Amino acid sequence: MGVGVLACPVVRIGVACLEIDSVVGLEHVCDTLAMRSVSVAIDEALKKKCGRAALGCVVAEVEAVETPAGLTEELRLRGEEILRLPEPRAVLEGAQVLATRAGYKALGKDPARYRGSAEALLRRVIAGKGLPQINAVVDVINLVSVESRLPVGLYDLSAVSGDVVFRAGRAGETYKGIGKYDLNLEGLPLFADAVGPHGSATSDSERTMVTAGTKEVLALIVSFGGAEALERWTRRLAELLVVYAAGRNERTWVVM
Repeated sequence: MGVGVLACPVVRIGVACLEIDSVVGLEHVCDTLAMRSVSVAIDEALKKKCGRAALGCVVAEVEAVETPAGLTEELRLRGEEILRLPEPRAVLEGAQVLATRAGYKALGKDPARYRGSAEALLRRVIAGKGLPQINAVVDVINLVSVESRLPVGLYDLSAVSGDVVFRAGRAGETYKGIGKYDLNLEGLPLFADAVGPHGSATSDSERTMVTAGTKEVLALIVSFGGAEALERWTRRLAELLVVYAAGRNERTWVVM
């Protein structure tokens, strides 16, 4: 079904936590054992049309708390940096944004009507609206999306069923986007699990959205211009989750 399949590793042993309570770092060991594995793949048909498509993947335990002051400040600074540029709108013609638009066109979706989420955030900043503040986890993803100029999908791992594939939407597929109407998914680059589509490079679905009760997340950074910078951005995302969202047991990998 897909190419470049990489599974997030998890260790499974038949020893209860209570039986090894003398081991140093027990809490970390038990938490790691409890985390589920997830496999992410890029569909072969999408890869044929978008040969440089790649994904940066992050799994972590988190606390979706109110946005901390430090993160609020980082969001403000990133917005100000863009607005201080001689031509702020020039960020909309950067290599990453153009590659995302080209990917949409290759899959049959008009990028002027269905924008990548990074471009949508950049346009919001340029319009003087700033970056939204939802919670620590969502805001970290938006910060990395603006910094990298790449769309980032964010999912409550407990709501994801089975493995995840990155593919083009099929005729008749829809879902209710977060805070939006039903989204026409045909031709849209999206993520689907065993149940069906649950996220895209434009807007994620309510089914797998992060809420205050979310404990584990899967974040997926979408690049249509190659994998060269994805290791850097997955590390950045994981580090920000640790700092601002009590991130633990974070794991990162790249799918090409």
